[in-house]
Amino acid sequence: MYSYIVKRDYGFAPNPFFGFCTLATCKPKIRTKASIGDWIWGTGAATGYQLRGHLIYAMKVAETLSFTEYWNDPRFAAKKPLLNGSLKQLYGDNIYHRRGSGWFQADSHHSHDNGRLNQANTERDTGVDRILVSTHFVYFGREAPQIPQSLRHFGSAGEDVCHSRQGHRIVSTALAHSALRWLESMDLWGVQGQPLEFSKHRPRTR
Repeated sequence: MYSYIVKRDYGFAPNPFFGFCTLATCKPKIRTKASIGDWIWGTGAATGYQLRGHLIYAMKVAETLSFTEYWNDPRFAAKKPLLNGSLKQLYGDNIYHRRGSGWFQADSHHSHDNGRLNQANTERDTGVDRILVSTHFVYFGREAPQIPQSLRHFGSAGEDVCHSRQGHRIVSTALAHSALRWLESMDLWGVQGQPLEFSKHRPRTR
């Protein structure tokens, strides 16, 4: 189980919409290392919405794809951004594919406002040519539940299922099992709430 802090939640990274939870941008180290069957937990930040110790989402990795495979797969066509569509469509994360020796970046949350390629985001995102896909997930967003204190101070070492700083941590096997028992006991799956940042959305300058 990988645990990290979701500092900004637009429904973009992760993207929980249209039947799949995908991690296609940001978090390059997790996208590099996570294997099929691994769990990823994104927890809230202390700043902004003050959701430290709350669960934003959890996904079990079912599949990995390259960016070009993701772009070409009809299952994920709805995740290509549509800037004049709904917020779910606007924040689509299916934005990259190979074009010759370089990368194409769709007009999206990670491009410049005028649609020009954002080189910094492209280099960071495509530095790992690997997408994580889940069909067994829960995304809470603004409905994020508080994680029990028993998972915040676990065992004799007082291990915390929540990471406390930038980057990620790998949770011990014992704590991961306990965390998953709590998650499964709620029996809530799929999209349970809207992304935190949807409430503050402002139209992009075209």
